[in-house]
Amino acid sequence: MKAAVIVFPGSNCDRDVQVALRQSTGREPLMVWHKEIDFEPVELIVLPGGFSYGDYLRCGAMAARSPVMTEVVARAGRGVPVLGICNGFQILVESGLLPGALMPNASLRYICKDVTIRVETSQSLFTARYEGGQVIRIPIAHADGNYTADRATIEALEERGQIAFRYCDEEGRTTAEANPNGSAYNVAGVYNEAKTVLGLMPHPERLSDPRLGGNDGRALFDGLVEALS
Repeated sequence: MKAAVIVFPGSNCDRDVQVALRQSTGREPLMVWHKEIDFEPVELIVLPGGFSYGDYLRCGAMAARSPVMTEVVARAGRGVPVLGICNGFQILVESGLLPGALMPNASLRYICKDVTIRVETSQSLFTARYEGGQVIRIPIAHADGNYTADRATIEALEERGQIAFRYCDEEGRTTAEANPNGSAYNVAGVYNEAKTVLGLMPHPERLSDPRLGGNDGRALFDGLVEALS
């Protein structure tokens, strides 16, 4: 499987994703600078975490209008899988590839810690290596991870199985205490309708090797390799 990582000014997890992809695929991913208007064919596109354009104006808003995003949106429209992590999730929302918005955390503070999230479905390219209802530990690191959408949108996401992950406690319960940022209905990640685009705030690449303190995130990357190779 050949993957591309899109690099924006202010990206700070592009190398982390590069290492995680190299580990799972056995080959070097393509690192694509945001000013590129085209790049070679790939089976997966990843928008990494960080602070693109310093989070000025609104998180992800400027990056969503980078030259490369025209090509990313076009390929997503043709069914090429796209994964957006943290700031990448914000960019996917700002580019219209995913519904909703990412608002400032309810605490109005930057949060960096491990959280537990529940895998809502294993029926996707991204979660095939997990079990539905499985609780995994993944780090978060964001100030604007409060997922917000109107009630009709949330209900539609529920009905179509587009909620990928929810913040939960260690028993899998989606309590207010387990919600680190105030996200509506404890949402931690969502799909597009075809489940070929995934955005999530937690960082699976940061726990994809036991040397990092755990490997709950590796199954996401390994599953993509199995599905797309």
